[in-house]
Amino acid sequence: MQVTIVGGGMIVHDQILPSFYQLRRLGLVDQIAVCAQHGRTLQALAGSKIIREAFPGQNFRAYPDSTRDPNQPHPDLYRDAIAAMPARNVVMIALPDHLHFDAILAALHADQHVLVVKPLVLKAAEAAMIEQEALQRGLFVGIEYHKRFDDRSLMARRKYRNGDFGEFRLGTAHLMEKWYYRHSNFQNWCTTENSDAFTYIGCHYVDLVHFITGLTPASVGVYGIRDKYPNGRDGYLWTDARVIWSNDACLNVQNSLSFPDAAPGTNAQGLTLYCASARQGGLLRHSDQYRGVEYVSAGSSAVYAEPSPDYFQYVDVGGGLTPVGYGYRSIEYLYRCCLKVESASDRQQAIREIDRGAIVATPANSRYNERVIEAARKSILGNGQLVPV
Repeated sequence: MQVTIVGGGMIVHDQILPSFYQLRRLGLVDQIAVCAQHGRTLQALAGSKIIREAFPGQNFRAYPDSTRDPNQPHPDLYRDAIAAMPARNVVMIALPDHLHFDAILAALHADQHVLVVKPLVLKAAEAAMIEQEALQRGLFVGIEYHKRFDDRSLMARRKYRNGDFGEFRLGTAHLMEKWYYRHSNFQNWCTTENSDAFTYIGCHYVDLVHFITGLTPASVGVYGIRDKYPNGRDGYLWTDARVIWSNDACLNVQNSLSFPDAAPGTNAQGLTLYCASARQGGLLRHSDQYRGVEYVSAGSSAVYAEPSPDYFQYVDVGGGLTPVGYGYRSIEYLYRCCLKVESASDRQQAIREIDRGAIVATPANSRYNERVIEAARKSILGNGQLVPV
C-alpha cells in the first residue's frame, strides 16, 4: 500500500518515517510521501544523517516540493497530498493534537485508512464521528499508543488479567520530557488554549492502565502550572493529575517539560501500581527511565548517557541498519491492521474483530481516552477540580 505521512516533526524523524522505510525494505509498503507545513522541515528530514545511513537510496515524495519557498507555510497542503493518492491506501497523521480531527476526516472522505499519533482527538463526540465514518466505508483507524507494545506492558497485561497481582487500588505514573522541548515547535501549538502536559503526555498512562487492567476512568482532576515558552507564549508545562477509576482506584500522573537537558536519558518516566487480593498485596513497578545501559563518550567532551534500547534504536544485523524496539513494532502492527482490513472479504467484520481484540487502540475501543481529555481540559481550566468522565 502507499503511505502518506501528514506532519514532519520530531516523531516522524525519530519513529514514523524510519518504520515505514523498514516496512518498504520488507516489501510491505510501496510509495511514501511526507507532507509538512514548511519545505524546510522536509529538507531537514530528507537530509537526516542517521536515516540516510540506515536506509541508503530510500526517499519520499515531498509536499511542498523543492521548487517552493522552504519558509512559506502551507497549512492545508495535506489535502492535496491526500487527494493525489489512489483510494484505499494509508494516511499517517502526525500533527499537533488539535489539528487531528480535520485531517482524519479529510483522509476518510478520500477513502484512506488512517493511522494517527496519540491522542486520537480532543473530544469524545469527534471520536464517535470518526468511528462511524470509518466503519461505514470499511476503513481502519488506529491510534499509535506505542507503550502498548513495550514488552513490559504486554507482560503486565497478561499477568494482571490472569489475577496474579490482585486488583489495582492506588498508583503513580510520571513522564518528564526534556527541557529542550520548550524550544521546539511545541511552543507554537502546545499552549494553554490548545493542550497541556497531561493531555499530550499523560494520556499514555491513562491508556496504559486501562490496557493492563481493563478498568475505565470515572473522573479526573488536573492541576496545571503555567509557564513561559522561549517565544513568550503560555503553556501548562507542569501538570499533576488525579484519575479515579471504575473500581474507585486512584492513579496520580505527573507530567512536565522539565527534565534537564544535561541529565542522562531522553526523559524520566515510570509507572507503579499497588494492588490487593483477598489475602495480600500486589505490586507492579516499571522504572522505565533506567534501561540498564550506561555510556560515557571518550570524545572531546565526556558525556554520560543512559540510552533506551527499548523504544527505538537502529542496530546492524547486516544489510543496513535495522529499526528495533516497541516504537517500530507499534507502527508495524497498525500497518498490518490496515492490510488485514483491506484484504478482508467483510471489512466491517475485520474492523470489529480488531476492536474486540483491544491490542491496538481504535476509536471504538478507546473512547475513554477522549472522555478523559475532555474532562481534564475542563479541570485544568477550572483550577484542578474533579470532573466526571
